Amino acid sequence: MKRKFLAVVGFATGIFAGSVIFRRSFAKPRDRVDIYFDDGSMVSFVDGSPEAEELLPVAGNVLAAARR
Repeated sequence: MKRKFLAVVGFATGIFAGSVIFRRSFAKPRDRVDIYFDDGSMVSFVDGSPEAEELLPVAGNVLAAARR
């Protein structure tokens, strides 16, 4: 009985891990802006949000300047 339970749990864990890997490998990478504050908090704006539409071009310019 215990062996059968462990087999089912192992199978379910494998299915879950496989689905996570599958989603990550085929997901379209999205740009995002992470803003960190002095108190340790963080806000993340994903591509498509109004805040990110303002910040992503600026962040792209900063990264391009840093790579030169």
